[in-house]
Amino acid sequence: MYLKGRGWYQRDIAEALDVSEVSVSRWLTEAVARGPESLRARLSAGASPRLSPEQKQLIPELLWHGPESYGFRGRVWTRARVAKVIEWEFGVRYHKGHVGRLLEGLGWTPQQPIKRAIQRDEDAIRRWREGAWPELRRRAIRERRALVFEDESGFYLLPGVVKTYAPEGLTPVLREKQTRDHLSVMGGMTPEGRVYTLIRPESLNGLHCVEFLLHLLRVAGERLLVVWDGSPIHRRAAVLDFVSSTRGRVELEALPGYAPDLNPWDEGGWHHLKNVEMRNLVCRDLDELHQELDLAVGRLRQKAHLVQSFFAQAGLAT
Repeated sequence: MYLKGRGWYQRDIAEALDVSEVSVSRWLTEAVARGPESLRARLSAGASPRLSPEQKQLIPELLWHGPESYGFRGRVWTRARVAKVIEWEFGVRYHKGHVGRLLEGLGWTPQQPIKRAIQRDEDAIRRWREGAWPELRRRAIRERRALVFEDESGFYLLPGVVKTYAPEGLTPVLREKQTRDHLSVMGGMTPEGRVYTLIRPESLNGLHCVEFLLHLLRVAGERLLVVWDGSPIHRRAAVLDFVSSTRGRVELEALPGYAPDLNPWDEGGWHHLKNVEMRNLVCRDLDELHQELDLAVGRLRQKAHLVQSFFAQAGLAT
């Protein structure tokens, strides 16, 4: 309006502002109709949110019911499934990319689920953790027994899948000898942080269980209370005969079925040995693997506080 008031032609104003004459004409018309203030730049308010704050806060509550309550198979939430739930519940359609940002704002992030057998009896597991476990602790103290959690695992020559730096676009290739050769390990762990192992180059059986119990009697204590799962090798006649022959020096306690998470070895000890102490380790043969495993177990034995944390992780207060 200032330049127009100074007598400038529209084409000269357009050339000075580097815009079209059509734009200048529209601005002048707007200024005459609504005043010069109408030409001032204003921030756009943007599109109105499609979900209200109250509706957004309802999403976590809806998702807690699980995917199967909405007809999906399996108990896994994906962005596409959440988008469907939002559409069904609120009539609003979102791209799955936006759903990911929406969930992140609500504190929901993609996570690796923990596998649990559908046959688990959660009530029995809870009762064992809250009732049987404290009683076992008292019994071990009262009868002066070494309380030992036992479990088995395999350590293979095949290298673990790890991440490594490489030139962008050139995925490195691991050349490996495909083999099933492995070491079988039977481990014992106490609430005080002690660790015992039996390592053999063949699959474990009932006789190995007897051998390990004898080893525990020599190094852990003359009276044992051993907690282990219902593995078939634990139920062999040789094991039961040996326990009977000890005349009460060895007593056994079975964990509830399908409850490996109650054993501090399962998600604690074995995970630490394989993915921390022996990470990025590739051995040429079983002898080298055995040597590295002995060193890893030795390092773990020096970390009683860490072993005790495995019990805490399993929900077993020490």
